[in-house]
Order: sequence, then structure tokens, then C-alpha cells
Amino acid sequence: MHPARLPPNVKRISDSRFWAAFQYAFHGIIYATRSQRNMRIHLAAAALAMFATLYLRLERSYVALVVIAIVLVLGFELVNTAVEAVVDLMTVAHHPLAKIAKDAAAGAVLVASIGAAIVAYLAFYEGITAGGASVAVAVAGVPRNLVLVSLLVTLSLAVLTKAVLARRGSALQGGALSIHAALGFSGATLIALLSRNLLLGALAYFLAFLVSQSRVEGGIHSAREAVWGAFLGSAVTLAIYLMVVGPAGRL
Repeated sequence: MHPARLPPNVKRISDSRFWAAFQYAFHGIIYATRSQRNMRIHLAAAALAMFATLYLRLERSYVALVVIAIVLVLGFELVNTAVEAVVDLMTVAHHPLAKIAKDAAAGAVLVASIGAAIVAYLAFYEGITAGGASVAVAVAGVPRNLVLVSLLVTLSLAVLTKAVLARRGSALQGGALSIHAALGFSGATLIALLSRNLLLGALAYFLAFLVSQSRVEGGIHSAREAVWGAFLGSAVTLAIYLMVVGPAGRL
């Protein structure tokens, strides 16, 4: 794979092949999100599904099934985007085989989406119909699922926002907001809410600030983009916590 060319004002994360592989992978995700409406829909649906697993107090096995379904749908959508790009590159005029390749790739996404819908029905049915003591028993698993779901929802919304609004930079560098800041402040908010310790919460936010500041100091993001990332991560995590746990902090 040949390295993607970056604008002259954008610095590389690292020249190592290991980090470059992540750069190229995220570049593909951002491209698919920008160019494919279905990818944006899938990301939004993934965020809603992950929140639903937390709101309905699903067991960890059900959460794992939902995560697998989401990964399959997003993965097949990326493959579909790659197939379309290769077909468009290799063909100039309309060709029946080109149509078959695109239709088959789209069919793979459809099959994965149907499978995800079936998994969602099976996983959410018990949570929707459950009540009383069964919910109270499931509450014990909420804190760990809360961390997982909050970070995944924050990441999905950050990628979606970056793909839709960004007018400069590349997948992991530059753009509408800092994904690093969003995840950092999401984690800090979780630590502050779950620990209920002022000193520990302050330390967590300070570390998140250092992560954001490093992106600004490296010339990868502007201060405004870091602030928007921090706001998104904190706001999304706080909203999920209040909707699921409640203002009183009951668990």
C-alpha cells in the first residue's frame, strides 16, 4: 500500500510502519464516512445501539453480540466502498461485470445489516420486556458497560462529525475536532462521575488536557478543534450517564 500524500502543513504521526498502518486505516474510514451516506447512517445506528444496550441493562453476552454485529456491518460497508473505488478505477464504460461486482458488495452489506437487525431483536427483546427485579439485578453490571458504551458512542460521533465537517487535514490529523481530545475528556468524565472523588476527577481532567495540548503543540490541531473535541467527549458521556444512571447517581 502506498502512503497517502498529506498536505504540507500537516505533520505525520510517525514515520514508523506500525503507526502509518493506523493512519491509512483511519483515512479509509474517514473517506468512507464522508463519501458514503450509508456509512454515516451505520455509524449513527451503531451509537444508538450501543446506548440501548446500556439503557436496557443488557448482560455482557448480549452486548458482545451487538458489538460483533456492528463491527460486521461497518466492516462490510468499508469493503463495499473499496470495491466501488476499484471498479470505478478499472472500468471506463459501463460493463455488466462491474455492475455485478458492485451489486454483490452491496448485497454483502445488506446481508450483514439484516443479520444485525436480527441480533438486535434477539438482544433487545429481553431488555425491553424485562422489569422489576430483573432490571435491579442487571444494574450491577452497568458501570463496566457504561465505560465501554460511552467511549464507543463518543468515538462514533467524533468520527461522524469529523467526516462531515472537516475541510482540512487527514484521518487522524487536523479537521473539525480532535478525536484524541474527545476520547480523553470522555474518559476523564467517566472517572469523575464513577469515582466521585474530587482529587481523582481533577487529575483525570488534567491528563485529558495534556493529551489535547499535545495535539495543539504538535501542530496537528488548533486550540479550537481541541476544545470542540473536549466538549463533545464530556457532553456525550455526561448525557449518557444522566440518562442511564440518573441525576441522583443511583447504580
